[in-house]
Amino acid sequence: MNPNVDIDKMERLLEMQERILARNAKAAYDAAFADMQNDLPEISERGGIRDRAGNVQSKYALWEDINEAIKPVLAKHGFGISFRTGQHDGRIVVTGVLSHRDGHREETTMELPTDTSGSKNAVQAVGSSTSYGKRYTAQALLNLTSRGEDDDGKAAGAKPDNEATITEAQVKIIQELIEQGKLATDAFCKRWKIQSVTDVKAKSYNEVVHSLRARIAAIKEKEAQNG
Repeated sequence: MNPNVDIDKMERLLEMQERILARNAKAAYDAAFADMQNDLPEISERGGIRDRAGNVQSKYALWEDINEAIKPVLAKHGFGISFRTGQHDGRIVVTGVLSHRDGHREETTMELPTDTSGSKNAVQAVGSSTSYGKRYTAQALLNLTSRGEDDDGKAAGAKPDNEATITEAQVKIIQELIEQGKLATDAFCKRWKIQSVTDVKAKSYNEVVHSLRARIAAIKEKEAQNG
């Protein structure tokens, strides 16, 4: 209300305060996320993909089972998960958002074709793809595991834990973070001593994601300071 206040200086002070709050919120998110990992359960796989003869080709965790298992753990550590859904160019778009009570959030998006397999009508096809998107964005954001990795029957067999690589959803997240971090893919692969993003080990996923997000945050802070 004081007409003598320097507005430009006030704006710069507010921007600095916002950066400090955002940095503190990110630190609180990372700490809470690390604490939460040991409490996240392994999800039982009750869903099955069947061939035309009705034989189960592969199994996966149902979204309702994932949701029921993670809700109390998320609440305990101050997290909440939500989803935005829509359509783009005839594809279903599902965005998972993991929010922390201190204000920081992370999100990932998947674009999926409508699931017209079996005898599904149009509504059922959209619902099936949306459910698929929810479970895979949730698994990617939380680094969830299920009993028997669901790869829709594409894998020749299960790998030992120390050799298992990340899922397709996690590959997509890392690729998006690489782009946001203005990092060349070959430089990323050299840093992690791999041939391609798909070679990232499941056990290293959290470390890789946190490293990329720290790079993105540093870029944004530098741009804000220069701006």
